[in-house]
Amino acid sequence: MKKILIVEDEPDIQELLRTYLEDAGYETTVAGDGVAALSLFQSRPFDLVLLDLMLPKIDGFGVCELIRQQSQVPILMLTALDGEEQQLRGFRLDIDDYVTKPFSMPVLLEKIRVILRRRGSTEEDSCLRYRDLTLNLETREALLDGCSLELTAREFELLHTFLAAPGRVFTREMLLAKLWGYDFYGDERVVDSHIKNLRRKLGRDYIDTVRGVGYRATKEDH
Repeated sequence: MKKILIVEDEPDIQELLRTYLEDAGYETTVAGDGVAALSLFQSRPFDLVLLDLMLPKIDGFGVCELIRQQSQVPILMLTALDGEEQQLRGFRLDIDDYVTKPFSMPVLLEKIRVILRRRGSTEEDSCLRYRDLTLNLETREALLDGCSLELTAREFELLHTFLAAPGRVFTREMLLAKLWGYDFYGDERVVDSHIKNLRRKLGRDYIDTVRGVGYRATKEDH
């Protein structure tokens, strides 16, 4: 169940949003001002923030700016101000969308659904999985059986290259051009050295040597 933080100071609108969102299958938490919103946001995870612009204590712009300093959680801003400058200011703070009051609940629900679907697809696309390995391409983290691997930037790129195309053979020249650049004039054995270190850290035979050609990740069905 997706969790939504509703930040709205008008009780009637709070109740309307809470009722409709919960009926649509979302779990909701309500904050009536900017300070309470930030306190709640820091205390638990949320999948989306529904953020009113005109709030007591800290306005929506301020709340958005502080959230963005620590998270890229989707933010859908509610506002009675439909001027271009207000909207541009919000988008400069990296909000996901605007809804202008008075708003249609079906339209709001559809915007929420689209934002969450888009964000879910983005997060899924940012992770590459192969057997019991997971590469997070945004955080540059590699996990083996859920445990973090300490890889250098070059080792991570090598692993990413192999796992993105299991079974494809990469020559040393191809790997040098891709990861070291065409202006690299060093010894090709630098590739062998990095492969050796990567294999040692993996502790498993996930990278095959194709004799006389190069390297590849073993296909998952082999």
